[in-house]
Amino acid sequence: MPDKNLDFGKYGARGIKGSDAAARKLDDLAGGIATPIDQKRGLMARLNYLTKTAHAKSAARAAGLTVTDRTLKAWTSGKRRPNARSLAAIEQAYRTVRRENVAAHLLKRLNGGGGTRVEFHPLNQSGVARPYQRALSYRSMNVRHWDAMVNAWAAGDQQGMDDAWDDIAVDLGSDWGQMQYVSALGFSA
Repeated sequence: MPDKNLDFGKYGARGIKGSDAAARKLDDLAGGIATPIDQKRGLMARLNYLTKTAHAKSAARAAGLTVTDRTLKAWTSGKRRPNARSLAAIEQAYRTVRRENVAAHLLKRLNGGGGTRVEFHPLNQSGVARPYQRALSYRSMNVRHWDAMVNAWAAGDQQGMDDAWDDIAVDLGSDWGQMQYVSALGFSA
């Protein structure tokens, strides 16, 4: 694979993996509860989302929220407050269940109408000495097949997202390796 960056940032370049940028963008598109979990309203909204139905409860348990029904009832009634470790588990379970619930909608949205226009903003080379800088340019293209990326994102499969990102970026042509790391992505979804 050309331009596989094993020593990314060695000369001062800044950016993130393209698959991580895509995952962040998918998280933004998925939406969710904006109030932080450490506030009562945010905690109650997440607990309500994870315990409202039997299906949601079983999905939350599968996602790692392994507390007793009695503890959940104490949390939702406000009699007890979860500790920091439990708050992290609630947040992780919420993110996992939310991803699973919106994956089908996102696939339809991103694949619909011939795909989604994506803007690739190259990595930031302001900290790189002149002799080591590469000629990078902003690119945009229409991505027509999101199935692999969205399914890996919903499953929390990092390697699957990396592979799906490589499949997307290769459509950029001969300089696709330059977009393994980016400063930002933009979706017109």
